[in-house]
Amino acid sequence: MTSVRRTLIVGLAVALLCGGNEAGRATEPGTGAGRRPNIVFILIDDLGWADVGCFGSKYYETPNIDRLASQGMRFTDAYAACAVCSPTRASIMTGKYPARLHLTDYIPGEGNSPSNLLRIPEWRQFLPLQEVTIAQALKSAGYVSASIGKWHLGGPPYYPEHHGFDLNIAGSYIGSPPSYFWPYQGGKIAVPGLKQGGHEGEYLTNRLTAEAERFIDQNRDKPFFLYFAHYAVHVPLQARPAVLAKYKAKMPVGGQKNPIYAAMVESVDDSVGRIQRKLRSLGIADRTAIVFMSDNGGLWPYSTSNAPLRAGKGYPYEGGTREPLIVKWPGTTKPDTTCCVPVSSIDFFPTLLQIAGVKQPVEVDGRSLVPLLKQAGSFQRDALYWHYPHYWGGGRVRPFGAIRSGPWKLIEFYEDQRLELYNLANDLSESRDLATSNRAKAAELREMLHRWRSSVGAQMPTPNPDYHVRQPPAERESGVAQACWLRMAEE
Repeated sequence: MTSVRRTLIVGLAVALLCGGNEAGRATEPGTGAGRRPNIVFILIDDLGWADVGCFGSKYYETPNIDRLASQGMRFTDAYAACAVCSPTRASIMTGKYPARLHLTDYIPGEGNSPSNLLRIPEWRQFLPLQEVTIAQALKSAGYVSASIGKWHLGGPPYYPEHHGFDLNIAGSYIGSPPSYFWPYQGGKIAVPGLKQGGHEGEYLTNRLTAEAERFIDQNRDKPFFLYFAHYAVHVPLQARPAVLAKYKAKMPVGGQKNPIYAAMVESVDDSVGRIQRKLRSLGIADRTAIVFMSDNGGLWPYSTSNAPLRAGKGYPYEGGTREPLIVKWPGTTKPDTTCCVPVSSIDFFPTLLQIAGVKQPVEVDGRSLVPLLKQAGSFQRDALYWHYPHYWGGGRVRPFGAIRSGPWKLIEFYEDQRLELYNLANDLSESRDLATSNRAKAAELREMLHRWRSSVGAQMPTPNPDYHVRQPPAERESGVAQACWLRMAEE
């Protein structure tokens, strides 16, 4: 069956399940007289929880993101479904846990090694065409959609245009740009579709923003869904010279002291401001919902510090999965509000469909955040879960599962079934392991985690028959080897 035929079949199924264009008419506040709201989803790559001003940064300058937060709702306990990028992106598109999709690592991952005790499972390295994406679900209601920026969910047969998007700009199999400067190329690898119309010195974050502005301009008179996924602030760390000079002259604050990264964060912030100004200039800001999120924690300690959170990208700790989430839904979210309820990237699928007034065509793992955004109604969930049957960072991160239920968080390491238990209410930095002193709670959460893994059909690692050597733990955790961080640039 061809990819086009699969897409047509999925689109027909969505249309039938949604009842065609007549189903699920927009009834939410802020949509206008029967007109569905536009949706702009801004996803940043590797931006840490504390990397913006409204979430605590004193070094990075993010006035536009901070202004967005003052106009909407800021979620303090928002999580990515994985500590690395591709699985989180798949969860956003489908509303499903990466474990259920069997897409559990960045594509293509690090593979197996004789120095790893466990062999990773045969996981899926693409987003299946049979999955219904947000773009496909919204298409049945007349939405035009664009994916601008990073995709990283499989090769050409699985690009955005085969997953319901009407437009794909700069999205491909690559996880990071060879260069942030035009022509965005290194060797045989390049960010696709941007060579034409570019010029010497052009910066990728700015170019993608111009493409997003053009899409908004062209579709101002119809409901649109813009999935704007920046490559920034992922490595390679490269910034515009003028902005870089500003941060080189600025005194670092705390662990945030990398001027190149700081300049990249500012460029992302400029982009957020440009998108907001474009919406205002066209008179459509009041009927456009905006979501701002990151796909995993900041790359610690190479790029940034996630303090007070522990560790960063790839790790099972809060620094690896807790993200800065802001939602502005004009006419619904009260300005400058804060929500402390734990939520996840799996929740965007049902949330955006409800905002659009579109019936949900498939069962998902996520829950709609609309009751939280309205500050009315109930939002119930027993726990959030993570499953990572892989090695990352040259072996620094080992296969694990995790669960958060209320203030409690349990981590299970698959190599030796070791448990770590933390109470995030009074130990946000995860510095006091309570697994031994509170065995009852650890056992309760472990049982919940195991039941969940079974329910989603999670793939588990198995003993590695090629295992013959193991680095000493001290060496695995010591320092940051430059070669290892350069390897991460290939994600």
